[in-house]
Amino acid sequence: MNIPQSSFPRVIVIGGGFGGIALAKKLCKKDVQVVLLDKHNYHTFQPLLYQVSTGGLEPDSIAYPIRKVLQGYPNFYFRLAEVLRINPDIRTIQTNIGEINYDYLVVATGSETNFFGNTSIEENSMAMKSIPQSLNLRSLILENFEQALLTDDLHERDSLMNFVIVGGGPTGVELAGALAEIKKGILPKDYPDLDTRRAQINLVQGGDRILPAMSEVASRKAERFLEKLGVNVWKNIRVEAYDGKFVKTNTDTSFEAATLVWAAGVKAICIEGLDAKEFLCRGNRLRVNEFHQVEGFAEIFAVGDVAQMESEEFPNGHPMMAQPAIQQGQNLGENLVRIIENKPLKPFIYRDKGSMATIGRNKAVVDLKKFKFQGVFAWYVWMFIHLYFLIGFRNRVVVFINWVYNYIKFDREARLIIRPFKKQHQVSRKQPVE
Repeated sequence: MNIPQSSFPRVIVIGGGFGGIALAKKLCKKDVQVVLLDKHNYHTFQPLLYQVSTGGLEPDSIAYPIRKVLQGYPNFYFRLAEVLRINPDIRTIQTNIGEINYDYLVVATGSETNFFGNTSIEENSMAMKSIPQSLNLRSLILENFEQALLTDDLHERDSLMNFVIVGGGPTGVELAGALAEIKKGILPKDYPDLDTRRAQINLVQGGDRILPAMSEVASRKAERFLEKLGVNVWKNIRVEAYDGKFVKTNTDTSFEAATLVWAAGVKAICIEGLDAKEFLCRGNRLRVNEFHQVEGFAEIFAVGDVAQMESEEFPNGHPMMAQPAIQQGQNLGENLVRIIENKPLKPFIYRDKGSMATIGRNKAVVDLKKFKFQGVFAWYVWMFIHLYFLIGFRNRVVVFINWVYNYIKFDREARLIIRPFKKQHQVSRKQPVE
């Protein structure tokens, strides 16, 4: 990999997400050699992926070059690589560009969509955990409306204009709200010769309320916001199969839809070598102690979505969101310096700064520790927080200008089919899933 030898301890960080970047920033001015590996050369601000999918933002607005994040630090090295295996016994990792040894290893690989072993859904639905996936979804949405113009079959036309979003968490709720606003304000102007009023947006939640991690007040308000926008909210329903046209559930309710977005769960991305049962918890997460050390290893650590730190307050680990990952990365950065300096380690204490979700124009819900509020003010708070945590001044400016323009013009300029997307697994409408 052409990483020079150094008298400083070598810390390898796998993953350039929120946790990996926060950790690297903490270490880059210290007497350690930091090597960050990622299969992409950019950091993705995942909370705004749904806006890329719905044409509100271009992907470069929520992505930032990893090299630029940490440029100017002499002991920092980035390599574009996919990690294939970890060899804890000899302290090396194997990648697609070669092998490298480490003194300390930090796994910050994040998470991916969890289809819970359902192959029909995995093959035919759309995920939204990365920029390429979001661009695929954007293309598919627009292509479906173009195709709806060309067909004389009313059932097929309705299917092309129908959307099923599975999962009532923040991702599902925000995507449903964005699609509803497109239906209301953009589709009638873009497709005047198509009866876009027939388009249906269905949000399917397996539990008895949406946004289950937030307060009941936020859940009820978010559901009302969605219903006012015309979204059909279905609760206590589980999707069991999808063949590309027909959505089968565990009830008598079914849907004909050419687009199903799966936002019902995530699982940690584990790496061979640390994938034995004794290391893994539910959702493929690595069990770590309060100092972020992977169980059984003194020199291997994990932060972010891939780490499960169990406590009385969080028996199943911390939420798989940005804030826990950032705080864990910062705390581990301090602890690695303490290890090198032979100082006692600092246990991690998560400071919950609240949660929030936006449902659309002037509609959001915010749960803080002492305050809960909804509506226009919550929407402004949501925008400010997301702008603050975006990496890079340019990204903040571009996103802010886009939001202001979209608000004034009620438009989304990035509804472009840059690269056509075609589903690989589709069957005829006449062959529904059994």
